[in-house]
Amino acid sequence: MEISDGDDRTLRADGLLNGRDLGGLKRSDGTFTPRGVFFRSENVDLLTAAGWQALYDSGIRTVVDLRQRQEREMDNQERPPWVTTVHVDLDGLENTGFWGGFWDNGLVGTALYFLPHLTAMPERAGSTLSAILNAAPGGVLFHCMGGRDRTGIIAMLLLSAVGVEQEAIVHDYMETVRLGDLRAASTNRNSAEAQLNELCVRHGTTTEGAFRAALTSLDLDGFIEAAGLNEKDRATLASWRGSVCCEGS
Repeated sequence: MEISDGDDRTLRADGLLNGRDLGGLKRSDGTFTPRGVFFRSENVDLLTAAGWQALYDSGIRTVVDLRQRQEREMDNQERPPWVTTVHVDLDGLENTGFWGGFWDNGLVGTALYFLPHLTAMPERAGSTLSAILNAAPGGVLFHCMGGRDRTGIIAMLLLSAVGVEQEAIVHDYMETVRLGDLRAASTNRNSAEAQLNELCVRHGTTTEGAFRAALTSLDLDGFIEAAGLNEKDRATLASWRGSVCCEGS
C-alpha cells in the first residue's frame, strides 16, 4: 500500500533521532503533502551546532515547544539567533479533574487520552495550532519530550486537516513507536514501548489500535469549532499555510 512518495522523510540532525518532515504523505486526492512546511521531533535540547545547522538547511525557522514549564526549564543551551522558539503548554496540568483519570495510571503515555484531552481542553491544542499556523515564514518544527504523544496529537490534527489517508497518518505515528529502542538508548533508558502496549491490551486494544481509534473517531470540524479557531487560522490550517489546495476546493 502506497502511503508516501517513497522518499525518506527523516530530519537528519545531530542530536535528533525522531525528527521527520510531515511532507510526502499521501492525501485522499492522490497528491502528497508538501515538504518543508511542518516537521515533528522529540525535544531539541541535545542538538549540536551541526544539528541546528541541519534544521536551518531544512528551512526550519520556528520551533514550537509543547512541553510543560518544568520540562522546558531543564533546557539551558543557547540557541542560534535565526530560530524563533514559541512555548505552548499543551498538557494543562492545572485541570486536575481531567488528569486524575490519565496520569497516575500511565494512560498519558498512550493514545487512549488523545480524544478525551481534545474534548476536555480543545483550547490547548487550538492554541498550539494557532502558534504553528501563525509562525514567521519558513518551516515549523513542533515537539514535546519524546515526540510521541503530545506531538502525535498535533500531527494527527495537521495531517487530518489536509485529508492525509488514514494509513499514512497511522504509519507516521507508529514510526516513533518503532524508534522506541533507539530513543530510549539515546538517553540511557529502557524502552517503555512493550509496557505501554501491554497497558493498552489491558484496556482492550494495542498501541496502534488506540491511535487508530482516536484517528477514526476524530471529529475535526467539531474540534475546530470547540477550540475557537478564527477564520484566518481555519483557512491557514486547511491550506497548510498556503502550500496546498484546500480539501474540496
